Amino acid sequence: MDEEYTIISVDKPDEPVWDVVGWGIHNYNEQQAGDAQHKQLCFVLRAPDQKIAGGLIGSTYWNWFYIDLLFVKEELRGRGYGHRLLESAEAEARKRGATNVYLDTFSFQAPDFYKQHGYQIFGELKDFPPGHQRYFFTKSL
Repeated sequence: MDEEYTIISVDKPDEPVWDVVGWGIHNYNEQQAGDAQHKQLCFVLRAPDQKIAGGLIGSTYWNWFYIDLLFVKEELRGRGYGHRLLESAEAEARKRGATNVYLDTFSFQAPDFYKQHGYQIFGELKDFPPGHQRYFFTKSL
């Protein structure tokens, strides 16, 4: 007779969970689609006193660039720092062989910023969070 498996809730996955779930899906994906050549990509906006004032965090894999986070402190917005972070990251992604980029952002964040940089919406989740939208953007590099 087969043993009955149980399902439990875990607030914070620890290393053994990541070893099975994270590496399990990684290995499966690699078997199906080949080596993703995944590599983190990060540009930091540093103040004259060396404090971090913003940055862009993403990754490249399978010839795509994913922008996970882009943030510039409020008092520095509108000065071109976001534009320079984005351009620097896109240039690095191109060097790595990325031909496309994608990201998601909320309606209260920066959808117009991305539109100004040639990104196009390919998906939208309405009322996420309530009263707002979540947009999914892409662009060819």
